[in-house]
Formats: sequence, structure tokens, C-alpha cells
Amino acid sequence: MYCGSISIIKTFLSIDANAVARLTTVVNLATALASIDKKVLIIDMDPQYNSSMSFNAYDSKLSIYRVFSNEVNIRDAIQKSQIPHLDVISACEDLAAAEYELADDDNRNLLLKNYISEIKDNYEYIFIDTPPTLGLLTVSSLTASDEVLIPVQCEFFALEGLSKLIKTIELVKSNLNINLKLNGIILTMYDRRNSLSSLIERRGRDYLDANVY
Repeated sequence: MYCGSISIIKTFLSIDANAVARLTTVVNLATALASIDKKVLIIDMDPQYNSSMSFNAYDSKLSIYRVFSNEVNIRDAIQKSQIPHLDVISACEDLAAAEYELADDDNRNLLLKNYISEIKDNYEYIFIDTPPTLGLLTVSSLTASDEVLIPVQCEFFALEGLSKLIKTIELVKSNLNINLKLNGIILTMYDRRNSLSSLIERRGRDYLDANVY
């Protein structure tokens, strides 16, 4: 872990189409850290903008999409939430178009990292809430991150999806972000009485060189 004034930028990923686990994790972790006076920023990279709505911070005119489009400076896109010490950069539905609009930009995977470099010294934690797909928005988020936390629902196809996601993380680490670290996975909707939950926990602890929360 880093300390001092260096930001810890963590990307939150979902391994399936259900964003509930990821949203709950990022909202609660960010709020908990802000409650102990840590300076926290959430960057919502999901076109469904659920994190933005959770903090009543949705604003399509000040969204990260407008930053990518060079319509808004990233400093101006930062909104105060109702929680002290917690700021938000909103997503919007137009963010889905960024995958296509930036397709021919050779610098597309580094855009978010470059924008974050302008503001990272103002925060102790920056959380990037990504979409539940492994496209440009997620790769760009991984490239900008120091660490990754992966919420995993305890369901049948979880391990297969997790395996694919970890391969993507390794590819990004090899080609775009050598410092990227898998901090761990967070088991959600975990029921110790359920044999499937216990199986996923054992597999995670046996095969992952990372924390299992």
C-alpha cells in the first residue's frame, strides 16, 4: 500500500452484467473512508451512472464524457457530494459512445490516466467505478489504476468470469501499466451455509495470489 500524499487509485470491476455488487462496494467503501476524514473521489465510468445517482451527483454536462470530449476541464467536472470529503465525477449515457469515438485515437488507453494525473495529489483515494464489460472504458480505467478490487457474486459462473477478468488485468499490466496490482476479490452475497459460496471461497484462496475478502 502507498502512504503519505500519493493517491491509491483503485478500479472496481464486476465480472457479470449485474452491477449491484460493484455499486454497493464502491459506494460503501468510499463513504466509510470519507467518514474517517479521508479525501475521496469517485470517477463514474459506467454509462448507467449508478454511482453518480447514489450521491445525487449526476450531471451530463459535467460528466467524464465531456472531459474526454475536451468540453470540460477535469477540475471543473468534480462535484461535491452531500458527504464531507467525498467528491464525484459523474458518468452519463453518452459515455457508451466513447468506445467508438475514441477508437482511432492512438492515445485512447492513456486518456483517463493523463486526466487523473492533474488532480490525483488532491485525494488520498480515487475509486473508478467501471462498466460490467471488458471494453475501452474498463481498459482505460485499469491503465489509470494502481490497484484493482473485484467484487464477485457467489454464483455458478463466477470463477469462469473471474478467470477471464484476471487474464485481462495481466494483459494490461504487461502492455500498459506495469505497476497494476490485483489487491483482491470481495465475495458478495456470501452465505456460509451455501456449499457453492464455500467452494468459490476455497477456489479463490487456493488459486489467487491476492486477498479474498
